Amino acid sequence: MSFKNRTVLITGATRGIGKAIALKLAKEGANIIIAAKSVTEDPRLGGTIYTAAAEVEAAGGKCLAVQVDIRFEDQIEAAIVKAAETFGGIDVVINNASAIQLTGTEQTESKKFDLIHSINVRGTFLVVKHALPYLKKGNNPHILTLSPPINMNPKWLGPHVAYTISKYNMSMLAIGWAQEFKADGIASNAIWPKTTIDTAAVRNLLGGQALANMSRTTDIMADAAYYILKQKASECSGNTFTDEEVLAKEGITNLDHYAVVPGGQLFNDLFV
Repeated sequence: MSFKNRTVLITGATRGIGKAIALKLAKEGANIIIAAKSVTEDPRLGGTIYTAAAEVEAAGGKCLAVQVDIRFEDQIEAAIVKAAETFGGIDVVINNASAIQLTGTEQTESKKFDLIHSINVRGTFLVVKHALPYLKKGNNPHILTLSPPINMNPKWLGPHVAYTISKYNMSMLAIGWAQEFKADGIASNAIWPKTTIDTAAVRNLLGGQALANMSRTTDIMADAAYYILKQKASECSGNTFTDEEVLAKEGITNLDHYAVVPGGQLFNDLFV
């Protein structure tokens, strides 16, 4: 399925995986909506909705940058209406925006618990809720959520239960939507990296440059998202993929070129 003139809304796409997906799809002719918070640059993270939009347009796509904090329903609704008015509809929603909090129960303040759930769970739910009228009319409509396979091994729950359940909730939404919207012809899948990905979060919050050097580039997630979203919605839905699984289905098994340090040691991501 071609991406020419398909309209893709991506939350939190000012940097990292979200921006990489935006650039990949823009090169294939998609219209991109960058729906995210950053309008001034945080030097630790880099990027704003405007710099991301400029890169998308330089890659050959049309782009609309919309400031939206998905904790606030009115901002979501306004952004989606503006996106649909600009491009005539919405065909794909990518739930990329997410907050991370790798702390135990005693160390997790209530405001942090509320933050990760208001973004990861409530925000993801409301983005799809308000995009749904447009998706129902969309061209090969897909929902793609960046969340992991649901792995109930206690080792993933014990260290940071609040964060883990928020991400598993995102995956449950993805699975539930596949069933709920099946009659509407809307696909819903989740995707997660098998290894850590070299992003600002990895470098600044998780493991510094040492972990970044054991990671893959954002290109692997962009390519995997591309292969999912090009599938017919009726034939690819209800999955919680890893990037490696998606690429393997396409016959791509040599992944060395995605490594930050080709041939180096790779570090598995959370939940896999």
